[in-house]
Amino acid sequence: MKETVRLEEHSPGVWQLILDRPERHNAFDEQLIITMSERLEQAALLPDLRLLIVRSTGKHFGAGADLNWMQRAATLDETQNLADARQLARLLWQLDRFPHPTIALVQGAAYGGALGLIACCDLVVAAADARLALSEAKLGLIPATISPYVLRAIGARQARRYMLTAEVINAAVAERLGLVHLLATPEQSLDEAAVPLIKAIIRNGPQALTAAKRLIRDFCGHPIDEPLLNSSARRLAALRVGAEAREGLDAFINKRPPAWEDKDV
Repeated sequence: MKETVRLEEHSPGVWQLILDRPERHNAFDEQLIITMSERLEQAALLPDLRLLIVRSTGKHFGAGADLNWMQRAATLDETQNLADARQLARLLWQLDRFPHPTIALVQGAAYGGALGLIACCDLVVAAADARLALSEAKLGLIPATISPYVLRAIGARQARRYMLTAEVINAAVAERLGLVHLLATPEQSLDEAAVPLIKAIIRNGPQALTAAKRLIRDFCGHPIDEPLLNSSARRLAALRVGAEAREGLDAFINKRPPAWEDKDV
């Protein structure tokens, strides 16, 4: 049986989580969600992983919910639907809190839950003709499980528009909204456009990157008060005495690459 989600090595330190259901435009169903969650668990345990690329095969990154799945859900009672929805909520939480940097490569359509995946990734590179949408209202639904990540990415004011209209967001607008960080040119592949970002991340200390992700998550939205100041100081002090920071400083002073940097990436 064909795998709908694959975990593959891309290059030293870089792995790919690939949605491979092109015949259904990588639409979500219960099995794809469960499998993706399992692959994320596996990826987090890979000792050599320093960056995870999230991508899809075929014409579209993700067409939202599989209609067959939605029809099956309509026959379930509220308790069963709650369990089903929690699977998607858990997947998004896993991706958002993945310990290493993540980059989404987006082509074609990214609707509904697929837009949620994008909002959970640290960086997003999109094709110039990519299009995104919070399309749930067209089906009489709401973007509930993805909403915390979308609201964080674009803010409540823009969410009011796009959640209520369900209109398509073109790539240029998505970049202005903050859903996308970098647009590939029409002549570029997504892989080509992502190379500078991948190289920049791999040059940095792995432990520092994980700590930086945790720092953003823990401090964003919190008041700048005495407890936050103390926490920030403790985090910096703990890293300063670590082997990675000593190696980074020594490499900088002696004008050499640090031990974690692989020139072949």
